[in-house]
Amino acid sequence: MWLAVVWVLLWGDVTWANVLAGLAVGLVVTRGFRMSPIAFGGRVHPWRLVVLVARFAADLVVASFEVAALALRPGWTPHGAVIRVQLRSHSDLYLTLTAELVSLVPGSLVVEARRHTGVLYLHVLDVAHSGGVEGMRARVLAQEERVLRALASPAELAAAGVARSGSASRLPASGLPGAPGASGAPGASGLPGSSGLPGASGLPGSSGLPGASGLPGSSGSSGPGPEVAR
Repeated sequence: MWLAVVWVLLWGDVTWANVLAGLAVGLVVTRGFRMSPIAFGGRVHPWRLVVLVARFAADLVVASFEVAALALRPGWTPHGAVIRVQLRSHSDLYLTLTAELVSLVPGSLVVEARRHTGVLYLHVLDVAHSGGVEGMRARVLAQEERVLRALASPAELAAAGVARSGSASRLPASGLPGAPGASGAPGASGLPGSSGLPGASGLPGSSGLPGASGLPGSSGSSGPGPEVAR
C-alpha cells in the first residue's frame, strides 16, 4: 500500500490510473523481489533512545554549520577519503540504522555496507577536519554503540562486546576495540606489573630494565641501550 502512495506522490496527480498503477508496481515489487525478513530480538530502552535521538539531532545541526563554513572558506580544498569501519554487531538491523544515521549527518556518507562481515565503507568530506581516520572510526563506533544501547537486548550487547552500563566514552581513545592502552587489552592492570609492560613493577627489578635495582649491578649501567619511553 505504501508503495502505491509513493508512486502517486511521484507522479504528483491523484488519478485512478496512477493509483492502480501504483498498486500493480507495489504488488510486483513485494511479491517478485522478496527480501529476507529482519528479525528484531532486542528491547527498546526509552532513556537510551532519547539519548540516541538527541545526540543525532545535535550532530546534525553542528555538522550542517561546519560543512557550510568549510564550503564558504576561500581557497579551501577538501581532502576526502573512504574509510573502512568494522562494526561490532553483525545484525542487519543495527548495521542499517548505524549506516543511515551516519549518512544523514553532513560531511559523511556510507558508500558500501557488507552485511556478512559487518563492515561499512564511509566517504568523508574532509579527513583532517573530521579528526583523522581514527577519529572518524571512533565516531562511527560511538554511533553504533548508542544504537545498540537503545535497542539491543542484553545478549546482543554482550555479543557485541558492549557493557550494559556506561556510555560511549568506554571506547578506546582511538575508537578501535583493543587499542593500546584500552581497558582489557593485554598488559592492562590486573596482570603482574600494573603498567602492562614487560618487566614493570611486580617483577624482579622494579624499573623493568635489565640491570635495574634488584638484579646484580643495581645501577643498570651495563652498557648503552635504547631509551625507553614511559
